[in-house]
Amino acid sequence: MSLGQAPAPNDVAGFYDGIGQVLNTVWGPNLHYGYWENDADDTSIEEATHRLTDLMISGLAPRAGGRVLDIGCGIGNPALRLVGARDVNVVGITVSHVQVAQAEERAAQAGLSDRATFQFADAMDMPFPDASFDGAWALESMLHMPDRGKVLAEAARVIRPGGRLAIADIIERGPVSPEGRVVLDHICETYKVRSLGTMDEYRETLSANGFVDVEIRDISDNVSRTGAILADVVETVRDKLVAQAVRAVTSLIDFMRRAAATPENGYLFLTAVRA
Repeated sequence: MSLGQAPAPNDVAGFYDGIGQVLNTVWGPNLHYGYWENDADDTSIEEATHRLTDLMISGLAPRAGGRVLDIGCGIGNPALRLVGARDVNVVGITVSHVQVAQAEERAAQAGLSDRATFQFADAMDMPFPDASFDGAWALESMLHMPDRGKVLAEAARVIRPGGRLAIADIIERGPVSPEGRVVLDHICETYKVRSLGTMDEYRETLSANGFVDVEIRDISDNVSRTGAILADVVETVRDKLVAQAVRAVTSLIDFMRRAAATPENGYLFLTAVRA
């Protein structure tokens, strides 16, 4: 599928300012997938989500004193973990004013406001000078971008030559069966996504925007159980979701479990270097 246009940033912000806030209260500060080594790995979801963040930190490999851009920072927890793990400064951007406020509050509580800042900004039109960052990452934010190609072009502009990029993203894995297409289309509709990218599209778009040494791993099997766990969590807040006017909560929970078991619903982790 193409790296398409829409939904508008306001649609994405609305999703995270609404149902996303409910999920944060029960899922925890890492509203993203977890990573397990294998089927026998019984790591908790809290530790598994930290493990995925640590995979991103390792892939980004920031040098001490560097300046890192967090594209689609959410409420800031991964950025704060990055700051705590490495001697870097992080600037996070999001299209949600609510998330900016929450991320700033978290940074203040952690005593890291001097090293982690957050602001409202469109990733397709970043308000930063050329080559102003030593690296950047996007943790489960690229799927929401109306035009991922524009985001990667902007990332290439603001990352200095030799700087690294790390991305973790939900993708489409082919070949796609008719049943798989139904699930992928439902993911796009439910989570305000125009289309899901593929590994080949990422390779092509990264290359077209001046990134080299591209390494892409399919880690679908390592993260897939997240959906089933999330479905169980949503069960515990059914009444809150109904109060938020979320329709067909039962169908939403059933869909989460179905999506988790759909092989076409994939996940990648990639790193690249700005030439």
